[in-house]
Amino acid sequence: QTVGDNPVTAYRQLVQQYAKDAQGKPVAPRVALGETNAVFRANPVGASLSGLWPRLIGVLLKRVPKFGFLLSYSFFMGEGDPGFGAALTASICSAPFINPVRLVEKQQRAYFKQTGTGKPVVEILREAGAKNFAPLFRGTVPLMGHSLASALLGLVGQPRLQKYVQKQLGATGSLSGTATNLVASAVVSPIYVFVTNPLSRLEVIMQTNSLKGESISTVNAVKELGADMAKFGLAGVFRGQGIGIAK
Repeated sequence: QTVGDNPVTAYRQLVQQYAKDAQGKPVAPRVALGETNAVFRANPVGASLSGLWPRLIGVLLKRVPKFGFLLSYSFFMGEGDPGFGAALTASICSAPFINPVRLVEKQQRAYFKQTGTGKPVVEILREAGAKNFAPLFRGTVPLMGHSLASALLGLVGQPRLQKYVQKQLGATGSLSGTATNLVASAVVSPIYVFVTNPLSRLEVIMQTNSLKGESISTVNAVKELGADMAKFGLAGVFRGQGIGIAK
């Protein structure tokens, strides 16, 4: 799955990253889309595979703390199925473990337009190490919100919705377990992307600027998102929304 959807993930990040020009001013969504297409035309394989190795490593690393905190909370609180409390605990406690991998992934493809290739992981870690690795935790706050939405809708909401669909439709034998899962996913996915797309934008803003420079605070990232909305309306805020739903 990670290998298959990596080109979509890379494309979506660049569409969101190119939301501003070299002077830091918002550009029209179609301009950002054009720049992203130009990058992919120039090096389709490299752009599609950018950030893949950090994502593959992250698939393992993020599962351990997220599910660890989620299931531990449910166990100690005596919950049969994970609920809101477990999702909240998992999203907050696992974010510091997950964020460095997500930042490395985004940094790998952040300068594709300038260099035409992915940034080496060793170079990213060297730049972060010069600041005691503090840059690896840029974007942790929006990630907590992103993880909460993911846990509530994906780990908690979708299974419960699937059970409801199975009860309503599956009991007749007209739909298999796979089909009811697809129905539940079709309902949850647009809601999930709608909720998390602005948070994803904040992550991209905070994690793709130079590690050698000053970090962008959550407040300033929100202001940047607000300026985008003021100029281009909801189309500015929800850049990459359709791509996210497709993913």
